[in-house]
Amino acid sequence: MFEQKEKKVEYLELIYDLIFVYIIGRNNSLLHHIENGFVQPQAFLAYVLCTLAIIQVWNFTTFYINMFGRNGLREHIFLFINMYLLYFIGESTRMEWYSYQAQYHIAWGLILVNIGIQYFIELRNHRMDVWNQEIIKRMSITLFAEAFIVFLAAIPVPAFSTVFSTLAILTGITLTALSRKNSIGGQTDFMHLTERAMLYVVFTFGEMIIAVSGYFSGNGTWSWNTIYFSMMGFLIVVGLFLSYGVVYDHLINREGNYDGMMYLAIHIFIIFAMNNITVSLEFMREEEILLIPKILFLVCSIVGYFLFLFALKGYVKFNCVPDKKFYVKMIGITALFIILMIVLREFMYSNILLTVIYVFGVFLVLHRAGRDTQLKEGEEKDESEQ
Repeated sequence: MFEQKEKKVEYLELIYDLIFVYIIGRNNSLLHHIENGFVQPQAFLAYVLCTLAIIQVWNFTTFYINMFGRNGLREHIFLFINMYLLYFIGESTRMEWYSYQAQYHIAWGLILVNIGIQYFIELRNHRMDVWNQEIIKRMSITLFAEAFIVFLAAIPVPAFSTVFSTLAILTGITLTALSRKNSIGGQTDFMHLTERAMLYVVFTFGEMIIAVSGYFSGNGTWSWNTIYFSMMGFLIVVGLFLSYGVVYDHLINREGNYDGMMYLAIHIFIIFAMNNITVSLEFMREEEILLIPKILFLVCSIVGYFLFLFALKGYVKFNCVPDKKFYVKMIGITALFIILMIVLREFMYSNILLTVIYVFGVFLVLHRAGRDTQLKEGEEKDESEQ
C-alpha cells in the first residue's frame, strides 16, 4: 500500500516563525500599562484579541502548508507577503491600538485573503479529488468570511472595532471546527503539524526565558535574595518546558492518523497561556501591581497552561489515556496550589516556592506516565519479536 512521504519542516517555515517572535513581544508589551494596581482594561482586551488573532493566522498558514505546501516559488512569495504585512500588525500593536486599528485590521484582513487565495489557486490541482475539493472550498469560505469581518473592524469606531475583531476570531474558530467536524484522518501529515506546533511553543518559551532574566538583575554583588528568586524563576520555566517535552516526546501519538486542526486549535490556548505566564513572571517583580491581581494572574496562567496541555488527551497513545484517578489527583493538587497561593499571598518567598513545587509536581506525574508508556511499548515490541 502506498504511504505518504513524511513532510519535513522547511527552513522558510522557521524564518516565517521568527516574525511571530517579534509579534509575541509586541503583544506582551500591551500588558505593561498599569492603572489602579493592574493592567488597564482596554489594554488587556487589546492584548487578548491581538494574541488570539496572531496565533490563529499562524494556524491557518501552517495547516495550508501541511496539506498542500510544495515548498515552491509561489508558496514562498505568499509567505514573504504575509511576513511583510505582519510588520504592520506589529507596529500597530500598542496602547494606542484604537488609533492604529485601520492599519492593524487591513493588514490582518489582507493576510487572511492571502491564505484564502492560496486555497483557491490550489483548487485547480484537485479537479478529480472530491474530498480535497471540499476541504479547499470550506477553508476558502472560512478565510474570506473572517477577512470580511476583519475589514469591517477597520472602520474608525473603537466600540465597533472591538466587537468585529472578537466576531472575526470566533467566526474563524467556529467555521474551521464545523468544516473539519466530519473529516477523515490521513488527509494531513500529523507528525509535521505536531513538529510545527512544538517549534512555536519553543519560540514562545524563548520570550519567557528573556522575561526571567530580570530576576538576575542586581547591583553587581552577590545577594541571596537575587539568587533565591532567580533560581525559583528559572526552575518554573524549566518545569513548564519539561512538562511540554514529556507530552510531545512520549505521550502524543505523533504517528497517529488524526486530523490535526483541533490539535493546532488547542495550541492557540497553550501559547496564549504561556504568554500570560511570561507577563505574570514579570509582574511578580513589580511593586506597583497589587498583590491579589498578580497572584491570581500567575495562578490562572499556570493552571490554564496545564489545563490546555491535558486537553491534548485525544491525541495521546492508546496505552496512556488518563483515567479518573489521574484527574482526581490533578484536581486535588491544583486546588491545594490555588488555596495556598491565596492564603500565603503576602509571603513572596513562599509563593514562588509553591509555584515551583506545583509545576514540578505536575511534571513528575507526566514523567511517570511517559516512562510507563515507554515500558509498555518495550514489552509490546518484545512480544511481537518473539
